[in-house]
Amino acid sequence: MNTVRSGIHWLFSELRYALTALAYFTRIPVPRWVGYEAHYLNAAARYFPLIGLLVGAVAAGAYWLALHLWTPSIAVLLSMAATLLLTGAFHEDGLADSMDAFGGGYTREDTLRIMHDSRIGTFGTVALLVVLALKWQALVALPPPLAVVAMVAAHGTSRLFAIAYLRTLPYVRPEGKAKPVASELHGAALAMAVVCGGAPLLGLPWPLALAIPLALLPLWFWLGRYFRRRLGGYTGDCLGMAQQLAELAILLMAAAWMSF
Repeated sequence: MNTVRSGIHWLFSELRYALTALAYFTRIPVPRWVGYEAHYLNAAARYFPLIGLLVGAVAAGAYWLALHLWTPSIAVLLSMAATLLLTGAFHEDGLADSMDAFGGGYTREDTLRIMHDSRIGTFGTVALLVVLALKWQALVALPPPLAVVAMVAAHGTSRLFAIAYLRTLPYVRPEGKAKPVASELHGAALAMAVVCGGAPLLGLPWPLALAIPLALLPLWFWLGRYFRRRLGGYTGDCLGMAQQLAELAILLMAAAWMSF
């Protein structure tokens, strides 16, 4: 009986953590009983790549439906709009804030202050335009079946790329929306994140699936060194920037694959 109760309690806790991740990263409402505690979000980190798969599935579904009515170019834009609505442009906001801060801040204190400012500046605006345009064009260059798989893979794997910094860098703010997430992933939690973030790559052609992690690794290493040099660690906006750059890198590699 105790074993059954323990199992039910474990399942209930994991469901709570998964729904916490869903509420944190999307605009999808969750039941009130989920509640909120800092340690819920802490434990929910393992499910962040899974939420990425959900976002990627929505992107792929919107794209596939739109293809029946419009050109691939319009279908990709509608797909991107669907994910922006679903997530509230959560990671794109982090990219814009980070680029404004790193582009306009000279000292660590200036950089953190600019990053905390909700207003968007020139660096952030240009970065958003360039990244969104490149993602759009990369997806347009792909045949529809590959574009569908690439969308799911890019969203899931890029979130694994971002939360990997939880194991290697300290969180630098005394407070902030990402502070409850700022803890290391260990054991089963790390394995869960790796499986959810890495599994969608298996749907890609195997040379491309193998090349993507090999290309992302130096990007992850360089970006981590940059965060440590400029800030001494990371913030939530840094994770958003990392996710966006990784997503873009995956889509660009998929588009480059078509030229071979």
